Amino acid sequence: MKLPVDMNLSPRWTDLLVRSRFDAVHWSGIGNPRALDQEIMAYAATHDYVVLTNDLDFGAILAVTHGRKPSVVQIRSGNLDPDVIGAQTIAALRQLADQLEEGALVNIDPLHTRVRLLPLKRPVSASSPRRPR
Repeated sequence: MKLPVDMNLSPRWTDLLVRSRFDAVHWSGIGNPRALDQEIMAYAATHDYVVLTNDLDFGAILAVTHGRKPSVVQIRSGNLDPDVIGAQTIAALRQLADQLEEGALVNIDPLHTRVRLLPLKRPVSASSPRRPR
């Protein structure tokens, strides 16, 4: 699995990922540090990367575009130090490798990990049936 680490995460994430046998690079090493999120998404999709970020905009881009790629892993924690949430992130990447290869949005927080397959679709609530128009 190849991962570009977004600018909002420390380059220390790259070190952890490489030590954990992932092909990882910090975005500053492959692209313009001021690149727009859409540019990072396009690059990741073209080069078959899974984006690692703390930025919710990447999930919003997937939702708006109904994109199937690239997969995005969002770390949602008050403490983004890889020493704090890195082991959980590595475990999720390994456990969800198949889903991430197919296309997924993964949210990791200190209490749990959630995965949604791509393309993102609006959830339909079973408790509120659709009204005829």
